[in-house]
Amino acid sequence: MNERKKIVTPLLAVDAVILFQDGIVLIKRDNPPFAGSYALPGGFVEVGETVEAAAVREACEETGLAIELLGLVGIYSNPARDSRGHVVSAAFLAKGRGELLAGSDARMAQVFPLIGLPPLAFDHDEIIRDALSLAKRVCPKILASNDGTIKLK
Repeated sequence: MNERKKIVTPLLAVDAVILFQDGIVLIKRDNPPFAGSYALPGGFVEVGETVEAAAVREACEETGLAIELLGLVGIYSNPARDSRGHVVSAAFLAKGRGELLAGSDARMAQVFPLIGLPPLAFDHDEIIRDALSLAKRVCPKILASNDGTIKLK
């Protein structure tokens, strides 16, 4: 007997920490889980798509911005990070350009200073902390001021 076991793996998603207009872009989620909560732009990777392409696509769909990926922040794989099931996210640091406009499953897109970020969905507060640490190492021309704004030089 040649039985094949069905392979069950986590879903793959992406998140983007987008530096734009002196702050970080957040979206207000339109769908569960965390409907009505703020989150990083992101979503699921499509079959045949790279994680990098998915991050660029999701950012454009949810914020209207074109983004330049500056680096991989990390892989976030806690099985409990998403109530829908085990979802692994590849998170990227990016710089945005264009006109900010909510779209896709984002109810709203908005720029927030680092100080006073609203409560965030999933583990996005951890991702932002890690992204800012990466930004200090790879983007020395990014300066955070005392009022929480980010200056892109």
